[in-house]
Amino acid sequence: MKQFAIIGLSTFGQRMLDELIGSSAEILIVDRDREVIDLYRDQVTSAYVADVLKEETIRKIIPAEIDAVIIDLGDRVETSILLVHYLKKLGVRRIIAKAETDEHGEILEIVGAHQVVFPNKEAARRVAPPLVLSTVFNYMPISKGLVMAEVGVPPRLLGKSLIEADLRRNFKINAIAVSRSGQEEFVSPAYVFTDSDILLVVGREEDLSQFSTTAIRGAGRRDFVSVMKRFFGRNRPPQDAQPSSTPKPSGPPKISG
Repeated sequence: MKQFAIIGLSTFGQRMLDELIGSSAEILIVDRDREVIDLYRDQVTSAYVADVLKEETIRKIIPAEIDAVIIDLGDRVETSILLVHYLKKLGVRRIIAKAETDEHGEILEIVGAHQVVFPNKEAARRVAPPLVLSTVFNYMPISKGLVMAEVGVPPRLLGKSLIEADLRRNFKINAIAVSRSGQEEFVSPAYVFTDSDILLVVGREEDLSQFSTTAIRGAGRRDFVSVMKRFFGRNRPPQDAQPSSTPKPSGPPKISG
């Protein structure tokens, strides 16, 4: 059974906790606000009221063999940096930290965070491109340079089958599924494109931009690429954590840091 810790229950930390509750994982939560901890105490494996400024506090609470630690200390930038440093020294295999600014994120990476999250920026990256580009309906950065998107079918491909369109050779992208009249299905080589189709595709940013440009009437490739560069910066691929047989922590002590 996997075991996760969430240190700091600000907005992102609470959202992560809501997603993890109900899974088979053991969940350990830490926050200095007793009222916040009490809201979730009965829904998690262990709950600690503690401040995390001291390294000895972290060593008492967090098992070194834990699968991942998620950090959201709100605007306590200096404390989050120290915390990542403590967890790195402890040997935690995966540290996920929320950053307030780009500079904060860079420092978190330097001191040992395996994944840095910018919730507001990442939400904007997904929402803004479909607003600007009429043929792009959803965008999801998967890793550095790799994107999954829902895109309209370019006019020149209408009436062609998937095998005739040869998206992999002509555009270096892969079609996963297609939605027609609200019904999704996996595409077969014989599938024939219509003007009501929305394709779910995966590819590199630059290849997807080339494909999407052919579907944009009255817009040039340069406009599309500039939008892509603005909304999609570098994205680090998450590093997969390995399963752990970490024993369940003992009852939740209350530690004043």
